[in-house]
Amino acid sequence: MLRSWQFVQTVLGILFRHPVTGTTIIPVLPDGKIVLIRRRDTGQWGLPGGIVNWGEDVPTTVERELEEETGLKLVKICRLVGVYSAPDRDPRVHSISIVVEVEAQGTMQAQDTLEVSEVRAFDLSSLPKGQLSHDHDRQLQDYLDGSITLA
Repeated sequence: MLRSWQFVQTVLGILFRHPVTGTTIIPVLPDGKIVLIRRRDTGQWGLPGGIVNWGEDVPTTVERELEEETGLKLVKICRLVGVYSAPDRDPRVHSISIVVEVEAQGTMQAQDTLEVSEVRAFDLSSLPKGQLSHDHDRQLQDYLDGSITLA
């Protein structure tokens, strides 16, 4: 009985006292535009992405979340932009986000309409900088600067 309780405490500790791991995606279309989503919960623009599901690797999460949130197909993962882990980076929960640049193509249309209200491609000159959700302004700036960030 004691071992069972210790096991339950360990599992609960893992589930509730450790950051959630997710991905953030910087989708670049063949014409060089960057795709952002408008979040239904806050109305803010942000980069697509989401939580890594149990039994799923990061590349699979990137492909799945890209399609769910933008309707686009993954052509290839280009580069690691960074790993962002500040406890306050996501106002909902402590999360670690692995940010990658991807080449994407297809027709933009949110599949997950509970989370996403709009999908739009932006020229670099028209990105809504300073108004993005979470820490996506920093992630996007790190991408544009060509840096690889561990934060």
